[in-house]
Amino acid sequence: MANSLSITDRVLKEAQRIAHEKLSFIGTTDLQYDESFKYDSMRGPNGQSLRVREPNQYTRRKGSRVMDVQDQEESTQTITVATQDGVDMRFNSAELIQSVSSDGAFDALSKKYIEPAVAVLCSGIESDFITYATKKTYNVAGTSGTPVTTLVAPGAARAKLNQGLAPKDGNRCIQMDSVTMGGLVNGVAAYFNPSKDISSQFREGLVARTSMADYYENDRMYSHANSSDVTGLAINQASFVNGLSTLTIDGASVAPTVGSVFTIDSVFAVHPETKVAYSHLQQFVVTDTVTPTTTSISISPAIYWTGAKQNVSASPADNDAFVFVGAATTSIVQNLMYHKEAFQFVTADLPIMDDAHKSARSVNEGMSMRIWQGSDIRNDELLMRIDILYGMAALRPAWASRVTN
Repeated sequence: MANSLSITDRVLKEAQRIAHEKLSFIGTTDLQYDESFKYDSMRGPNGQSLRVREPNQYTRRKGSRVMDVQDQEESTQTITVATQDGVDMRFNSAELIQSVSSDGAFDALSKKYIEPAVAVLCSGIESDFITYATKKTYNVAGTSGTPVTTLVAPGAARAKLNQGLAPKDGNRCIQMDSVTMGGLVNGVAAYFNPSKDISSQFREGLVARTSMADYYENDRMYSHANSSDVTGLAINQASFVNGLSTLTIDGASVAPTVGSVFTIDSVFAVHPETKVAYSHLQQFVVTDTVTPTTTSISISPAIYWTGAKQNVSASPADNDAFVFVGAATTSIVQNLMYHKEAFQFVTADLPIMDDAHKSARSVNEGMSMRIWQGSDIRNDELLMRIDILYGMAALRPAWASRVTN
């Protein structure tokens, strides 16, 4: 039976459907669509700045004094490096004609071309986003090098999300590689029963729901290795300013690896609202490095020991011990538990060119995608490209925790 949609529109609709199923990580994060690119055909696709909406924040008023009304207008953060990724296909004329006139032929075309093409595109983007998100996550649960065979490590990650005030609203997920998931399911099989409530919202890799989170199997998880020197390090700094995001350390023969997590002696985490100290040290992640030996590093989160943004019990001090999580050099899989709004994936419209007679664009659940088709008269072929313009952000990394294996 013939379909009234054009081949371009049908491919776009099919590509969006496949992407929804394949994006098991991106699809469970905060998908945002930058409307500033809508209808603007003059913008180029590369190197643009995308806007991501920042979460609203409030401060507490004590007592019955005069109201301190706070601005609720949403602010935005600019992602200055936008990435355009795509995948390209070609069909012959016979395949194209058949797919237009028959749903069965289109299904065959989809299975042969569209599904593998979109799968490759989604897998690459998802892998990049997982790596980005994991390196931005400073909370770590579990013991490096110890297999996850019980719910102890996921439970510790769940506690870190709770302590960071991540909502308990059904939007928590955990992504695990197949080896970790296999060991966990084997160890606690009774907890992994199919969930009737989520079976209708299928995404690839979904295993079950337990411990307040949907469990996904995903072999794109990031593996992290510390540098070759992670012992005997200490802070080498005379003064500290509230809100500092760089530290100088000594005792390192090589620069720490970006994405490595560490603690500072006597610098404890605090409750985000009451500012009462927890019993565990605050964890930080290296976001950039400068030079070895006496090493200047950029860190996250920035350290606040006073004021509304206070996140630690006390200022660090010169010669405080600087302790990395995990051993040197060994590559360890970093599984990830997170609330949906910990990470943001923002897409924007790519332009429909004036001479592109067979081009279509759509937004599905915050994901903007463009299909562009043209013909190759020399070889009697139809050429088609699928493109996505996107950016990444981690506005609430406190609502996530690695589960090291």
